[in-house]
Amino acid sequence: MGETALTIILAVLGLAIGFGVGFLIRRYTVHDKLRKLEQQAQQNLEQAEKTASELVLTAKDEALESRETVEKELERRRSALRREEERLQRRREKVDQRQEKLEQQSQSLNKRQSALDRMRNEIEDLEKKQLAALERVAALSREEAKEELLAEVEKDSRQEMARVIRQVEAETKEEADERARKIITYAMQRMAGEEVAELTVSTIPLSSDDMKGRIIGRGGRNIRAFEKAAGVDVVVDDTPEAVTISCFDPVRREIARRAMERLVVDGRIHPARIEQIIADSGKEVERTIREEGERAAYEVGVPGLHSEIIKLLGRLKFRTSYGQNQHAHSMEVAKLSGMLAEELGANAKMARMAGLLHDIGKAVDFETEGTHARIGAEICRRYKIPEKVVNCIESHHHETEPTSLEAIIIEAADAISGARPGARRESLELYLKRIHTLEEIANSFDGVAEAYAIQAGREIRIVVKPNEIDDLATIQLSKDIAGKIEEGMEYPGQIKVTVIRELRAEELAK
Repeated sequence: MGETALTIILAVLGLAIGFGVGFLIRRYTVHDKLRKLEQQAQQNLEQAEKTASELVLTAKDEALESRETVEKELERRRSALRREEERLQRRREKVDQRQEKLEQQSQSLNKRQSALDRMRNEIEDLEKKQLAALERVAALSREEAKEELLAEVEKDSRQEMARVIRQVEAETKEEADERARKIITYAMQRMAGEEVAELTVSTIPLSSDDMKGRIIGRGGRNIRAFEKAAGVDVVVDDTPEAVTISCFDPVRREIARRAMERLVVDGRIHPARIEQIIADSGKEVERTIREEGERAAYEVGVPGLHSEIIKLLGRLKFRTSYGQNQHAHSMEVAKLSGMLAEELGANAKMARMAGLLHDIGKAVDFETEGTHARIGAEICRRYKIPEKVVNCIESHHHETEPTSLEAIIIEAADAISGARPGARRESLELYLKRIHTLEEIANSFDGVAEAYAIQAGREIRIVVKPNEIDDLATIQLSKDIAGKIEEGMEYPGQIKVTVIRELRAEELAK
């Protein structure tokens, strides 16, 4: 028991001693660390103070450099401002000197203006005195003298104007005619061959007059069947060995002509045979129409036309105007238009198309109201022909204004094709009516003494009264008469208007 207590006491003492020794060691270690940390802090503080001192010195140096730079820039600008002020001062002095000179000149001008005003007043006074003296001497007032002088000047001027106008027109016309002749001649020489006009034949030759009876048939049944099936009139008269077919539709007339010729050759003429032959002839003509339309488009170089346009072109094969076949005429105009367009630098392709289609309205003008030019233009619009080509078609007889050079070319080519010798012919009745209308138009103008249509109606000569119409009015009268002829007449080719003014003085010697 006593040992155990002693052991416990010794253990407690050992623990107390160990705890004390450990506390002393720990305290020494902490003290040593604190001392090291203080030394390190002191070193860091010294290093920071050194760095701060260096930064302050660097900042001071940079501030000094910046200040020097700013002072230099300020000095430079002050120098520039001083120079600018000196320059402005010099300019101000010059402006002041110039203003002084201008004031002196203004004073001088005022003095001269005053002197001029005095002189103007003196001149006006003198002019009034001279005018009054002239009026007393001439016994005319100022207005009367002015009117008389103006009348004399106007008379002289009109004579001079007429002379100059005639001279310029003559020179211009000579030059234009020469150039036009060259272009047209060259174009016509380039034509591949002569275009032969074909005429629609409506008279059927017979081998003998006995054939007329067979055509008429018993009780007229054959001729009635033929007229009903073909839609034409068959004229059987006293003309030896011939019958005539009449119809406003050229295609029906052609079908009837071919059918009649085949019946005459075949000899078997009865209603059933007539209907069969007319049906066959109709198919043959339709095939011919299509082939002729395609041939025309191919020969003149106008591809891509609508099939209905091709058919209408083919129908022109059986249409004539003044005896000229319109199919051949359209092809001729197309070729001439293309050549003229090439010579003049225009669109040759458009000119050929417009030339080929310019009379397309004549294929149906007997079925539709209106002129063939307007009908043709409407047809071409319906089948999407270009508007420039439509204008060429519509304007080739002056029914609307042309909008391109190609339209003028079409009009010229149409006139060339229709006016060349042998191209067209007209009946005596139409010829006499045209001559009479020409003279009536000329005589309807004031101042016309006489009017004569000559050159088969291609020229009208007008003699005017010289005391009513002067030279200038003579020129205007020719233009007015030509314009009225264009508006009120239809004619092939051109009509020349010649106005003659002749002053004759007669006196008897007694």
